Amino acid sequence: MTFNQAVPNWLMQRAYLTPERVAIKINQREITFQELHNQVLLTAAKLQELGVKKGSKIGLLSHNSVEMVEVLHALKYIGAITVMLNTRLTKSELLWQLKDAESECVFVGSGVIDIIKAEAPIPVVSFQTLFNANATSKNLIIQEEFHLQDLDTIMYTSGTTGNPKGVVHTYGNHYWSAIGSALNLGIHQDDCWLACVPFFHVSGLSILMKSVIYGMKVVLQDPFDPKQINKAIIEEKVTIISVVGIMLQQMIRKHEEMKTRYPESLRCVLLGGGPASKELLERSRDLSIPVYQTYGMTETASQIVSLSPEYSLSKLGSAGKPLFHSQAKIIRDGKEQPPMEVGEIVVKGPTVTSGYYNQTDATSTAIKKGWLSTGDMGYLDQEGFLFVLDRRKDLIISGGENVYPAEIEGVLISHPKIQDAGVIGIEDEKWGQVPVAFIVSEDLTTEELQSFCREKLAKYKVPKSVYFLDELPRNATKKLQRHKLFEFLGKRESN
Repeated sequence: MTFNQAVPNWLMQRAYLTPERVAIKINQREITFQELHNQVLLTAAKLQELGVKKGSKIGLLSHNSVEMVEVLHALKYIGAITVMLNTRLTKSELLWQLKDAESECVFVGSGVIDIIKAEAPIPVVSFQTLFNANATSKNLIIQEEFHLQDLDTIMYTSGTTGNPKGVVHTYGNHYWSAIGSALNLGIHQDDCWLACVPFFHVSGLSILMKSVIYGMKVVLQDPFDPKQINKAIIEEKVTIISVVGIMLQQMIRKHEEMKTRYPESLRCVLLGGGPASKELLERSRDLSIPVYQTYGMTETASQIVSLSPEYSLSKLGSAGKPLFHSQAKIIRDGKEQPPMEVGEIVVKGPTVTSGYYNQTDATSTAIKKGWLSTGDMGYLDQEGFLFVLDRRKDLIISGGENVYPAEIEGVLISHPKIQDAGVIGIEDEKWGQVPVAFIVSEDLTTEELQSFCREKLAKYKVPKSVYFLDELPRNATKKLQRHKLFEFLGKRESN
């Protein structure tokens, strides 16, 4: 299959193939694929009545909900391009992204419309207004086929400096992401994916794409609550869940408090969002939690590297190998590195974005001959398994030694009194840089923490200073925002 070919509209085809299967479950409400298709047809007609047409760039701002899923699919039925917006952004950030993406209007879910309604230069339409519109599907012109090269979504990266960049995703990017994951994990008849990451992020959106392509039930859980997540895994016979490290850490702690065991039906906990600590992986293994590390980013339409099930124990700590249609290699100083040599991870494959919306310079810098420069550091072992160390920009060089914040954070979070931890490097006259730690903890002193670290880390990796906070800055997908830790130090020094 080539990229200029077309495939049937995913939800429409799924409703035709398995109409009675459950597509979505939230609380006690179940919606079949046929029911979802019928509602999406009606919603698409209302969108069309409001002026949305094929090729329109339409903002979508909502928390996870059935209504968001319906609007998302309805936009695809028309052939509009969806600009996925993060509900945790400020008004100015949202307005900038809408303008940058050349959005014609924005549809907004309950609880977030007041963020941008007053100052948006384009129409802001609530879901309630949309669903109350008068329209029928009688004159609806729908996109019955998806051309894999056509633009489907625009999703902005969470840049740490300057403005974020709009990553463009084609239907092909999303399709091959689903196929690559299926070839790695397999598809089981009773698969059920628990969605507790936001749909405006690529990891959440990819779950919805997999649902209609696989014919798989998705259980919605929003917001993330480790107790409710564990309960859903047990009661709903969840087979797959996507999480990041801090989410898994909280789930395990609740799991131990509840003194329960995850059922055998849970066959895969996909762990992404950055390097995982050895302590967390070993703890999961000891509790028989089937954790499989993955590696990916917005630019790769979710995971592009994943650990195959048969290597989950023998390659503990590895993100795995590239999915079937993809490639990865390590580059340093412009040259490909041999096994065990650290460098920048670059990847290639049909899930890799073609670039950033209206940013040709950024695109040409990041993507060369199809190879995407990820900005992450890592190495391949002798068998080709990828080990991700950290973001290149987060690397701490102390006395000539490379120090990876993720490694220190993994040790810190393994302490029973620490709920969360973050590490950055600051300038030091003697060593060049030294690590400092930010901790969420009760009843723990700096001396106790440093003593704990000295037992597990080389001396140059032990945090030289410790700051105790009520919570750490994390984005909607629970990734640590290290740049805000630097901002905290700046504010502290100015006071």
